[in-house]
Amino acid sequence: MKNKYWILILISALLGGCELEQLPQDTASKESVFGSEKGLELYAYSFYNMLPSGSGVYRADCITDYAARRDAPAFLVAGSYTPTSTDNTNESAYASVAFGGDANWVWTSLRNINYFIVNCSDPGLTAKIPADVRKHYLGLAKFFRAWFYFEKVKRYGDVPWINKPLDVSDADLTKPRDPRALVMDSVLADLNYACQNIKTTSDGTRSLVTKYVAYAFKSRVCLFEGTFRKYHTELGLSASANTWLTEAANAAKVVMDLPAESGFKVYEGAGTSGSYRKIFTNTSPVADEIMMANIMDLSLSVLHTANWIFTSSTTGIRFNFIRTFINTYLKIDGTPFTDTPGYQTMLFANEVKDRDKRLQQTIRMGDYKRLNAGVLVSTPPSFAYTYTGYQPIKWCLDDVYYDTRDLNINSVSLFRYGEVLLNYAEAQAELGNLTDADWALTIGKLRTRAGITGGLTTKPTVADPYLTTNYFPDIADPVILEIRRERGIELCMEGFRFYDLMRWKHGELLTMEWNGIYVPELDTPQDLNEDGVLDVAFYQVMPSPKVSGVTYINVAALSGTKPNPQRLKNDISGELTWMNTIPRSWTDKMYYYPIPEADRLMNTNLIQNPGW
Repeated sequence: MKNKYWILILISALLGGCELEQLPQDTASKESVFGSEKGLELYAYSFYNMLPSGSGVYRADCITDYAARRDAPAFLVAGSYTPTSTDNTNESAYASVAFGGDANWVWTSLRNINYFIVNCSDPGLTAKIPADVRKHYLGLAKFFRAWFYFEKVKRYGDVPWINKPLDVSDADLTKPRDPRALVMDSVLADLNYACQNIKTTSDGTRSLVTKYVAYAFKSRVCLFEGTFRKYHTELGLSASANTWLTEAANAAKVVMDLPAESGFKVYEGAGTSGSYRKIFTNTSPVADEIMMANIMDLSLSVLHTANWIFTSSTTGIRFNFIRTFINTYLKIDGTPFTDTPGYQTMLFANEVKDRDKRLQQTIRMGDYKRLNAGVLVSTPPSFAYTYTGYQPIKWCLDDVYYDTRDLNINSVSLFRYGEVLLNYAEAQAELGNLTDADWALTIGKLRTRAGITGGLTTKPTVADPYLTTNYFPDIADPVILEIRRERGIELCMEGFRFYDLMRWKHGELLTMEWNGIYVPELDTPQDLNEDGVLDVAFYQVMPSPKVSGVTYINVAALSGTKPNPQRLKNDISGELTWMNTIPRSWTDKMYYYPIPEADRLMNTNLIQNPGW
């Protein structure tokens, strides 16, 4: 991995500058770059700069339905997000999945890719390179062009399709937006080429694009587009939805059907209580399941910020899970937790027991411990950080050493086998083709890893009313409901949720109440992890004397002279709530972001998205 970063530095120097045609001849020439396999290899490494930073993946989920946070996202506050204020905001980066340097209406990487494709296709430059080698590198370039355009279409819908490097005098610099169907057909063509021509079938470092990463990405793109077309009937593209869903299922099945060659499976090496989380905390990618990752390198100061973001009371947006989402985790026997009588008033220490074991690997609970100066210490949710009580640990290392700044050394997955299984299951379910055998191979396999004992081999036949009431009232199919439950739990904090809601046409869920643990009464401390130490109490008038070591949280109506954002739902008891004082709203125009007005001033042929 270290070598890869040095190569990226080298290629940046080799190919630096906006106009590759004007590189100094004593630095590089077209012939030296495109006339040898090594030149193509070095150039292709520059495409990896488009991928997200280590922090980009989990930061992308900071605008979701299951995340409470420090403040209401500007995107969801009426009048706070406009075409003139979107260019460089953190909100914009979060909601665009924070993937790569060309998030938002930025096009820099596209010229780099198109320049490579045009010149790599020139027989006068590549005559000495074997055809399969040349096609391999063209496949990589087209993979990244598909990546570039997929991010653009997710965010803006219709965008200009450009498949050549533009010069300053090119008329296409002011090209209008092309129809979504044309752009996505072009993306699919690029992905098909990549899948057919990328030669690499295995990469021990798990840091490079391989044939199977291309198939995994194709399944992701085609699932998105198929479901988007199905549920967004206003596009007039519903008739083609099943074609895309079939492509998604077929691409996922390629990875699933060739385990000996692809080398991927659901990782279970650390047991039901540790396997899931190890995928996200291991320094080197867990090779069984991780297909491609962003790998950290301490010697190059390539690190990320998970501990800093998810433990600090002053850094980041203080992501917390909400209780409505935590309620979707099944009981260990595979039945809904929300079928349990009295679940609404269960205390935190009790509600997290005997649940899907991914819960204990996703939030602080139970006997969770962290190293502090080399000593393992019981660590309940910290109300110096959390607003709801459901504090994430999925990406965090269990040592306070990493909490103070960007110090995380654990790798960050970009593609993993678990997602491929979910893509296959959802595509087949949307097509009406999912069998019991498919269920066992996908959802059943993931739930087995999570320690769940029931419902692993046959599809569900009854819809969970909690899911239809709180999430998807338009979905009656119990199989689709359960796959959506599974996708939310398995892939939480991996950068998928915002655009899952967009493709399912359920953006309104982003306005869900930010609710937290149940508090039966004021002034009574709770032992959140049952270690014999009282942790937190909620008050409206500070009690005296206070219990030593307890964190006291003010839930009075006013904090000073201002409305208190942290309250109890029934004033003196009930679920903890956060930021109900600031309304969040959703309108259908928000399924697309506005094109920044500054870009429309430069290209008057760009028509703004409706409603903006």
